[in-house]
Amino acid sequence: MSRSYLFTSESVTEGHPDKLADRVSDAILDAILESDPYGRVACETLVTTGLCVVAGEISTETYVEIPKIVREAITEVGYTDAKFGMDGYTCGVVVAIQEQSPDIAVGVDHTFEERQGEAQDNKDQVGAGDQGMMYGYASRERDDLDTELMPTPIWLAHLLAHRLADERRSGRMPYLRPDGKTQVSIVYEDGVPVGIDTILISAQHEPEVDIETLLKPDLMEYVVKPMVPEALWSENIRFLVNPTGRFEIGGPQADTGLTGRKIIVDSYGGMAAVGGGAFSGKDPTKVDRSGAYMARYVAKNLVASGVLDHCEIRVAYAIGVAHPVSLNLDGKGTSKVDPQKLESLVLEMFDFRPAAIIDHLDLRRPIYRATSVYGHFGRTDKETFTWELTNRAEEIAEAAKSL
Repeated sequence: MSRSYLFTSESVTEGHPDKLADRVSDAILDAILESDPYGRVACETLVTTGLCVVAGEISTETYVEIPKIVREAITEVGYTDAKFGMDGYTCGVVVAIQEQSPDIAVGVDHTFEERQGEAQDNKDQVGAGDQGMMYGYASRERDDLDTELMPTPIWLAHLLAHRLADERRSGRMPYLRPDGKTQVSIVYEDGVPVGIDTILISAQHEPEVDIETLLKPDLMEYVVKPMVPEALWSENIRFLVNPTGRFEIGGPQADTGLTGRKIIVDSYGGMAAVGGGAFSGKDPTKVDRSGAYMARYVAKNLVASGVLDHCEIRVAYAIGVAHPVSLNLDGKGTSKVDPQKLESLVLEMFDFRPAAIIDHLDLRRPIYRATSVYGHFGRTDKETFTWELTNRAEEIAEAAKSL
């Protein structure tokens, strides 16, 4: 029996308070990794009206001027005036940083495998920086949509959010302010996206801007039409703009922002499971981040190989242990080979130990500020987002022939 349904995902702009907090945390991480690639960072940020609080655990051999980094990150987004809800030049900055707990550090530096005399190589000498479950997902929904093997709703929501911020920066819509959100409801038929039901854009704006005669037409002309693929376009799309009527007060003045509070936006828009830990502000020994990146890398290569159309990789770690405690694959019923054998192939071809992930994806670099907005997955800059490469797809396709 055929089935038709709607699926909705949202994205937010760089000026959303939670994303502003993510940006600050990742800017601090990048500043440390730039001169100390082995620095340990778990940095959390809170932003509210006129105040930014940075807390967490950092162990490093370098020095960074955190208040300066905070102010640069805030002003770069566009919060340069108190009437926007935050002024990076004059806001209060509170720093409450301590060293990484020795109970955590010992598990990363001296793994369970080493202490048990079971270490086989140097990749067994870096333990997971925490316990938890991580997920990676990739999907091929339509061949005529270049979605980077991402679910269509979150892919399009990110495109619209990014475009909204670009238009604000360009000056073409000078009345826009940094905060904003997008949301897209896609019509699916038998698991295939066939159209758009609703597009919602909430855009912070200057006072006295008329929604119906100025903001809504401009958003349609400069944000929606350039970004929506022709294959999904319809004149019947419902277009909602600032449904409460006004969005003058925004940013940290309207909502407190916290690092890691947008993990659905950061990942797959609700189409796939997410782990219990956020990404931003964490160095790559934290498997909340690196494990999720590796799971995405494997899932994307599997789908790109053609052996399945949808793939969810699930991996779990124990703190201080190099090897995952579990790993399994869910092809969502689309696998063209025996799923059990395909899972065994993944375990044979890919190394999920933290040190191996860090080396393979080149994660000890200051690349993380770029990840703090518009999602960690489905990005086109493969030099930064190495987990988006599909450089092992052909190898997988060849190996799968014998399964």
